[in-house]
Formats: sequence, C-alpha cells, structure tokens
Amino acid sequence: MGAIILLNQAKMKPNLQRTKPIARLFLGMLGAALLHGSAAFAATQQVTLTVPTMDCATCPITIRVALLKVPGVARAVVSYAQRNAKVTFDDTKTSVAALTAATDAAGYPSFLADAK
Repeated sequence: MGAIILLNQAKMKPNLQRTKPIARLFLGMLGAALLHGSAAFAATQQVTLTVPTMDCATCPITIRVALLKVPGVARAVVSYAQRNAKVTFDDTKTSVAALTAATDAAGYPSFLADAK
C-alpha cells in the first residue's frame, strides 16, 4: 500500500502522531475514494437530441421537465428555434436510449443529432 504506520511496540496500536503527514494525507484520500465508490469513475457526457415535432413555444418546457426527471441528468437546455435539446448526464446512471424514451413519453419523439 506504500504507507507505513509506526506501531507502538508496547500497546500495538497506531501512533498517528509519529506518522508522516504525507502518509496520513494519502490514507485520508484513499479512504475518501473508497467511500465514493464508482462515483469517482463516472463520466459526464453531453449529447444533442433532435426533436423535430416541437411546434409551439411551450414545447421546450415540457421536454426539459421530462429530461430532468431522468436519473443522472444534470442539465437540459432545449431550443425551440433549433428544435434540439442539449443534455448533460452521468453515463453510469442513464443512457441516450433513456433520454429519447423520456422525450417520446412526453409526446416528443427525439433522436441523437449525429444519428440522422
């Protein structure tokens, strides 16, 4: 593990006062990383969905609310003028398929902008 904890021979318990500060820092960071588990490896992605059936100025609100209800979605910006939605999400919690399913369930079918 690379960190050495000096032991008090008489009591056989860690003597943290004598442990080097860098070793304590390393152990603290390791503990924090272990507590957070897979969240440390989550990747945030941004995709653009094309939503061709938007036909009024209130459509983007409905689509944005539907996208924000999907677990893992951090941000959704919907443009009526461009007929698209830019979505930022955690790819360990959701997928593009879940995003398009959410817009479809709200009455607005969508597809990945690059996959026309």
